[in-house]
Amino acid sequence: MVDIDGTLIKSDLLIENFFTVLSSRPLAALGVWRLPLRSKAWLKSYLADKAETDVTTLPLNQPVVDFLLQEKARGRRIYLASASNHRLVQALARHLGFVDGVFGSDGTVNLSGAAKAERLCRQFGGQGFDYIGNDWVDFPVWRACRLAIATNAPPRLVRRLKAERPNAVELSAPRGGIKVYLKAMRVHQWLKNLLVFVPLLASHEVNPRTVVDSLLAALAYSLAASSAYLLNDLLDLPNDRAHPSKRNRPLASGRLPLLQGALLAPILLVLATLSGLVVSMNFLGVLALYYLITLAYSLHLKRHMLIDVLTLAGLYTMRILAGSAAIDRPSSAWLLGFSVFVFLCLALIKRYIELVGQLRANKGNPKGRGYRLEDLSILSGLASASGYCSVLVLALYFNSPEVHALYSHPTLLWLACPPLLYWISRLLLLAHRGELHDDPVVFAATDRTSLITGAVMLAIVLAAI
Repeated sequence: MVDIDGTLIKSDLLIENFFTVLSSRPLAALGVWRLPLRSKAWLKSYLADKAETDVTTLPLNQPVVDFLLQEKARGRRIYLASASNHRLVQALARHLGFVDGVFGSDGTVNLSGAAKAERLCRQFGGQGFDYIGNDWVDFPVWRACRLAIATNAPPRLVRRLKAERPNAVELSAPRGGIKVYLKAMRVHQWLKNLLVFVPLLASHEVNPRTVVDSLLAALAYSLAASSAYLLNDLLDLPNDRAHPSKRNRPLASGRLPLLQGALLAPILLVLATLSGLVVSMNFLGVLALYYLITLAYSLHLKRHMLIDVLTLAGLYTMRILAGSAAIDRPSSAWLLGFSVFVFLCLALIKRYIELVGQLRANKGNPKGRGYRLEDLSILSGLASASGYCSVLVLALYFNSPEVHALYSHPTLLWLACPPLLYWISRLLLLAHRGELHDDPVVFAATDRTSLITGAVMLAIVLAAI
């Protein structure tokens, strides 16, 4: 007898179904407000009806699967006994292929804790079955079974179980650590928030106050971005699991429990808000708008071709607007124009390499996106045009009156255009070859050639001052 949520699978079907419904049918997700008038069993049935979960992609707890296969080879019968909705339990049993029977919740009875223990004892008799679980709610079943087996359980729970049932067994399961949380928060993506400092450097008004405000702004943006990444991953679980690299993300792979991810997202958002309040209300307004657009992107906009990349370019540019709000200085129209074009180029490259990955893996058109494999050539052309337009805007800026007022040797700035042309062209070629990381910004931050190119451009700017 084996439980499902957190035991046989490294996920929770109730939470998973909720975010699947929220992602695909937001209005249907609002139906959960009726829970106080109904029951948890009704909620599970309601979400199971709306979610249409693909159980074949659920992350399995491999040590438990291996143990069950060994017991099956010994001639024992295997049953799934879960508080998840009965239809999902049956679907998972059919997918596994070695399960002899199932027990699950219906629209009336939530088969958990004491209710599960009573049902199993009625079917098999007291001490007539072994049971594998992972949570405190499983104690009534463990007390009624012959052999209690725990997996993926907190150490305190295991100690309590062995104190009550000395013969209890623990199946080892991979445990996450701080690295899993940091990866789920995508701390490496915080490099993008260095854009907050661009207005500070461009204004040439570097002083202790503006530096501190910019640092706090970057921190607030990083926390808000991590909150948005977690929410996006919760909403995109089925599509991430169908992606060759995204399936390894902590939430999609089950290394980070969905409940913890769902709790961490609002905590990070609160911390970001508090940090933003310290900076200024103007900055907090930009941050709030950024988060709302990110939420709209996660819920809807990312499914529409071109709208998704335009949104991503706008979100990058908003980091520059946030930096201007943090130091209370207006943003340069030239700087914003350059940002829109260069980040649109990077967003298009990102979509391009996703399609290349799908093509090379023979997986067909990507799920949850508005693009097809035959769009590769046009995406490449659009990325090239946008990238070279950004260089053109930069060149026009170098000839503007603003530059002559800020720089002693403005003519030197023209030397920054060839390195930028080289860098954009190289990214396009690497993307075409399939040698680029699935996020060009992260690639640029870790690629030696990109770093050297950036250092050369910075040296040119400093020489022009």
